[in-house]
Amino acid sequence: MIMNKLSDWLPTTNKEVKLRGWEELDVILFSGDAYVDHPAFGHAVVGRILESYGLRVAIVPQPSVHDNLQDFTKLGAPKMFFAVTGGCMDPMVSNYTASKRKRDNDAYTPNGDKGFRPDYATTVYSNILKEKFPNIPVLIGGIEASLRRVTHYDYWSDTLKPTILKDSKADLLVYGMGEQPLREIVSLLQKGVPFSSLTTVKQTAFLLKNKEEIPKNKNWNDVSIHSHEVCLKDKKLFASNFKVIEQESNKLFADRIFQDVGDSKLVINPPYETMTEAEIDASFDLPFTRLPHPKYNKRGPIPAFEMIKFSINIHRGCFGGCSFCTISAHQGKFIASRSQESILKEVEQVANMPDFKGYLSDIGGPSANMYKMKGKVQEICDKCVSPSCISPVICHNLDTSHKPLTELYKAVDRHPKIKKSFIGSGIRHDMLVPEFNKLADPKELDDYTEEVMTKHVSGRLKVAPEHTSDPVLKLMRKPSFTYFHKFKERFDKINIRKKLNLQLIPYFISNHPACEVEDMANLAAETKDMGFQLEQVQGFTPTPMTVATVIYYSGYHPYTLKPTKTPKTKHEKEEQHRFFFWYKRENQAWIRNTLTKVGRQDLLQKLLPSTNSWRKNKAEKVKDTFNDTVSFNSRKKKKFSKRKKR
Repeated sequence: MIMNKLSDWLPTTNKEVKLRGWEELDVILFSGDAYVDHPAFGHAVVGRILESYGLRVAIVPQPSVHDNLQDFTKLGAPKMFFAVTGGCMDPMVSNYTASKRKRDNDAYTPNGDKGFRPDYATTVYSNILKEKFPNIPVLIGGIEASLRRVTHYDYWSDTLKPTILKDSKADLLVYGMGEQPLREIVSLLQKGVPFSSLTTVKQTAFLLKNKEEIPKNKNWNDVSIHSHEVCLKDKKLFASNFKVIEQESNKLFADRIFQDVGDSKLVINPPYETMTEAEIDASFDLPFTRLPHPKYNKRGPIPAFEMIKFSINIHRGCFGGCSFCTISAHQGKFIASRSQESILKEVEQVANMPDFKGYLSDIGGPSANMYKMKGKVQEICDKCVSPSCISPVICHNLDTSHKPLTELYKAVDRHPKIKKSFIGSGIRHDMLVPEFNKLADPKELDDYTEEVMTKHVSGRLKVAPEHTSDPVLKLMRKPSFTYFHKFKERFDKINIRKKLNLQLIPYFISNHPACEVEDMANLAAETKDMGFQLEQVQGFTPTPMTVATVIYYSGYHPYTLKPTKTPKTKHEKEEQHRFFFWYKRENQAWIRNTLTKVGRQDLLQKLLPSTNSWRKNKAEKVKDTFNDTVSFNSRKKKKFSKRKKR
């Protein structure tokens, strides 16, 4: 068993800086999350990357913004720059629910305590640093900066905000996964290039004053989008911007983007090419302790860490391109996969952790079953502008073989200390259906499905069809619900044949753009017919940098510019969400009234047949009683009439 020393973590205090024998620091990193030295935590990855270049790096996790701000000055000024991240999640998602209610806990804080991360943390931290150290450059990155790099709708303030560079006053923004741009930034700084001259680094963004000269790069083409001021005046033009932004974010050889913002020009340099296997392996092979900093030992566990403590991330990126998801906007649509050797090396590390009991909680990624998948002919991918490789159909050039993944699972399970490895990440069930994944080998798909069901699930397999309405699914960039039926058929066959007694748990979203109340009623009825009583459900939350959010704010689809309706009021959202829980008694009178009003007795009969039948039976009984009474009275009258005649 390896015993960690305090100096095994990057320093967080002056005392820890001195333990390393350092007199000054090159970079000081501020994070909205507690410091967990693990490859799943962005600040730890950035810190270790910078350290690997020979830099003296310190981390200030969750600095207090409610006192004299000493957390921002206690380590002094770095030689190179300050780095700032709001955390692994956008702070507004961390702090608020979809209904804008303040959350009761923060998963990235010890004991789940709330109140340690300010709203819009990146902007708050950066402004404080700029005030305290006006001459030291500030570099921002992470999910918050990445998704807010251009004019964006902010759901929580219900406003259109400019690039985060404007409000934060930061000098440079790194978007996406930061290893590649950081390497170039550090290399140039070490060569003596001034920070202000870092204007042609890929995957970065910055603001130029309008009078300043635009940096030249003969290898890039340029494209301009509507200014922030135009976006404020015209929602349709704001929507049209997003098509350019999304396509350029997902191209292998993208254009540089310009946007005017007040008296400045936003410059977004093209992204790097997808990380190679060697590059992503190098990132995961850095000397992480894989543990929270010892300073938290008495404060309680960090929920987000406990969740991934015994998990393994095998790849980055997602080619699904779902309209409501930010993964491809941050990680890109092309898959960067680790080598089996690197993954097994991490499995060995986890297996030797003192409290490991033999169970890996997840071998996955943004989508569990995209490992090693890429284009068959690279030249076709080089020219592609599609935001999704599997919507509306699976690209003929995409290699969707599940064989490398099945072999990886088996290799992991051969480790003598592994009792069971689970798949906790979401599985794209549509790719396992031959009717949808037409060019794949059906046997390979069945082998993978059977491997997962028999060896990597504990009672329940979770998948995400998201909706049952084809128009809603089309907008979501998800396949028809027909393919979920097909997958369930295959699931049921394996379940019965192998006597597994597994449950299939589908995820669904309510109040998504294009979704009507009747769509939700259909969803409730169809899933009820399939035997589901839904529990894994959520309301759509508009987050920056998604098609669905652009539609939510503007009312226009950014690709067609056609008006698209979205449920926006609290009343509309609650009505749609209630259909998930048709089986709850408190919802049934409301469902009865709602479906009666819109004339959908067919759906009412499906959802609440007992109530409807009871009403029908009651009506028939009243009618029968009436008929019997009439008949009886008629007979009695005839009898009386005969007596009278006699």
